[in-house]
Amino acid sequence: MPIYTKTGDAGDTGLFGNRRVRKHDQRIEAYGTVDELNAALGLLTAEPLPARLAERIGKIQATLFEVGADLATIGGRKSVEKVAAATAELERWIDEDEAGLTPLRSFILPAGHREAALCHLARTVCRRAERRVWELADGTKDVPIELPIYLNRLSDLLFVWARAANHRHGVADVPWNP
Repeated sequence: MPIYTKTGDAGDTGLFGNRRVRKHDQRIEAYGTVDELNAALGLLTAEPLPARLAERIGKIQATLFEVGADLATIGGRKSVEKVAAATAELERWIDEDEAGLTPLRSFILPAGHREAALCHLARTVCRRAERRVWELADGTKDVPIELPIYLNRLSDLLFVWARAANHRHGVADVPWNP
């Protein structure tokens, strides 16, 4: 069976449940940006990472698939319990990883070691995904609030991971000097 179906050649695509929508629909934008975030995390895993970090990224990627599936399903809520638990786990990871860092005294630029820069890139994609999901939620009211909350927390974690990567590699965070 070929990968191409030609069913989207007129500018529409299918959601779970066989409903067709335009490829620029808010729902497609939301789960497409979550998919882009997942790819950015995949790029991060191409770096030599500590085993614990690589394992955690794998868990996040699996959760993002759950989030994407719910976003691709009108009224989708299958992931809600799993996502709520994953959000609590992200908070634990943030607390653990932030404990080893010096407190911030200023804003920092998304820079430093390559691993840190990739974390910052994933963080910015995550923020965009969160905005797209909130936009969809505001427009349709059928998006579980747990999904954008997870993305909000994930972007916080990615910021902490960027700082931790710089610290681990002996590279100073780059302060913003206005």
